[in-house]
Amino acid sequence: MTAQQPLLHTQQKIQEMIAEHRPLEEVLAEITRFVEQMLPGALVSVMRYDAHSDTLSLVPSYRFSARFTQAMQDVPVGPDVGACGSAAYHLAMAVTPDIRVDSRWEGYRSVALDEGLRAAWSVPILSSEGHALLGTFATYYGYSTTPSETDVFNLQQAAGLAALAIVRDQDLRRYRDLTARYQSLYEHHPDGVYELDLEGRLLRGNKALESITGYTEAEYVGRFFNDFVDGAYQALTQRCFEQARVGGAPTHEARGLYPNGGIYDLEVTHFPVRVEGEIVGVFGICRDITERKEQQRLIAYHANYDAVTGLLNRVAFEEKLLTTLHEARRTGDQVAVMYLDLDGFKPINEGFGHQVGNKLLVRVAERLQELLDTDAVVSRVVADEFVLLWRGVENRQKMEQLACVILESLCRPLEVGGQALHLSASVGLVLDDGETESPILVQHANIAMEAAKSRGMNTWHWYEKERCPVTQDEILLRHDLRLALDQGELALHYQPLIDAASGEWHGVEALVRWYHPERGLISPSVFIPLAEQTGQIIEVGRWVLRRACEDGMRRWREGYEVVPASVNISTMQFRRRNFVEDIEKILEETGLPGHLLELEVTEGVLLDDAHETIELMSRLAGLGVSVSIDDFGTGYSSLRYLRDLPASKIKLDISFIRDILTNPDNMAIVQGIITMAHHMGLKVVAEGVETEQQRDDLITRGCDIAQGFLFSPAVPLGELGALPARFADRR
Repeated sequence: MTAQQPLLHTQQKIQEMIAEHRPLEEVLAEITRFVEQMLPGALVSVMRYDAHSDTLSLVPSYRFSARFTQAMQDVPVGPDVGACGSAAYHLAMAVTPDIRVDSRWEGYRSVALDEGLRAAWSVPILSSEGHALLGTFATYYGYSTTPSETDVFNLQQAAGLAALAIVRDQDLRRYRDLTARYQSLYEHHPDGVYELDLEGRLLRGNKALESITGYTEAEYVGRFFNDFVDGAYQALTQRCFEQARVGGAPTHEARGLYPNGGIYDLEVTHFPVRVEGEIVGVFGICRDITERKEQQRLIAYHANYDAVTGLLNRVAFEEKLLTTLHEARRTGDQVAVMYLDLDGFKPINEGFGHQVGNKLLVRVAERLQELLDTDAVVSRVVADEFVLLWRGVENRQKMEQLACVILESLCRPLEVGGQALHLSASVGLVLDDGETESPILVQHANIAMEAAKSRGMNTWHWYEKERCPVTQDEILLRHDLRLALDQGELALHYQPLIDAASGEWHGVEALVRWYHPERGLISPSVFIPLAEQTGQIIEVGRWVLRRACEDGMRRWREGYEVVPASVNISTMQFRRRNFVEDIEKILEETGLPGHLLELEVTEGVLLDDAHETIELMSRLAGLGVSVSIDDFGTGYSSLRYLRDLPASKIKLDISFIRDILTNPDNMAIVQGIITMAHHMGLKVVAEGVETEQQRDDLITRGCDIAQGFLFSPAVPLGELGALPARFADRR
């Protein structure tokens, strides 16, 4: 007999006990003995989870004292609650090499050490779908230690057996509860409920079964359940029925057949019907999951394909590129990437509308696919930008020929709605050098495309490393910033704006933060300029606007006094077509009154068209939204236009405040700006106030509002409530 045979015999015994519906306590006790066979020297325990109280309780065992067992009842689930509470919270293995020094054991350390325990490893017990927490499986040692890979595998295997036992026990309890309400269940259950004899013939069912299957009770009684199942699923359905007939409780998916031959998706669960311990039939529940399956198919499709063109989307393309590079580098094949950006698409999209723009993108996608062989991969990554991938490229000349063919084809008119529309394209080319990571390779092609666009468009250009001023780190950040919004990595913090003299709240400024999963907090001074270079500032700005409005409404509903929130708007976003309409839509959808939103723009908005800026700000004022001029005095200033701007405030840049007490020039500038602003009916905000002396000096000069670390740094929304309702008055 090999060393593994006793373990396999024990595992088989456990599975048989589960199938026979032996008491759960017996099964769990056998599983703990099984683990102790695999982990000599370990004390093994199981804790059951109570979803109502969100707590764990140790299953009593002779292995532990009554005192320890009592202490381990109703243990809360939390990120720092021992090994078991942490494992349950994170749904992942938790390891405590030494209980004496692990901070998670506060409150339980003494009782554990008195028990002679020094180390603990815990894994969560999860349902088969991996979503529902059932309990935890843990091992304790009398000395400090950590698990090996084999130990982890054994614990997870044991947790799987425990999950199976607990779920089967829950199913049995549910069945007993259902049978106690048998008639009510048949009458009112929304799913199809029925009973089969041991041959698989239907004995009876509820009204929902008729609705789901399309057959009346008179039509299905006496017939086999499989008569109403599509042939491709009959073998599976029969196997699951046979499992229930011998004590199992399987759930499976199948396809049902309507009387007219149509098909629908089903989820079927079968349970044994027992009378005095003897299985006399099978009880079943079926649910029509056609709509759910269709939604799953749509979700799977949209996770990989662009909704407009049907091409691979950015995420799926990057996965394909990664796989292609790995295989090509192993075989020595050459890989090429082409980045294509449409010239002239924006005027068409904005002039004719997004519907025409989307149809035009479909025509471009169709033309690209017509030109390329089946080995090429075509993806729409964003807006009017496409990326193409080839494996097995012969040489650079071949790629140049393909680029010329594509450019020539896209120059030909594209018909949309009976109208001929004209485009061109700028193309960037790059060959894999065998070392560059896939996201950077795409960014290299993007950089080459930008070079082609700068050379007059409707041309192609190769990536030239020696001429590229963009660092590898910036390229990676460009790529990661595209993912940040989708993956929920951006957050808003809020910094109070305080009435300088009275200390009362005047408002808050919303400041975006990026919590990178690997790099941690990335400074806005790094990623905001990057977003402006790439155009991603539009999407980031729109997210900030919506989130700030949502947060304002949340504070209102929670009963807090709500003050206006200021949001920084880039010049690019401010100038974007339909900007005012976007603001109006966000206010309408979130419910935030316009007077609780303030937009901060820099003096740069005056550069291109001051008259248009004045008109835009007037339209915003019509919505109740106020506008302030940020960083005043550091850029372009025109007092003639400033006089006519419907702005409410100007903000003094931090550079003037930092040395206001020591620099006479700054003193004069600040005093001049405050005096001028007040004559024009504008309030003045001072940024970067850090000391009481700075605040007092600003109050003396007539400054209205102060903002800075003297009062509070920018904090998450949930921490605003902890700040004073009124900051100290000027002493």
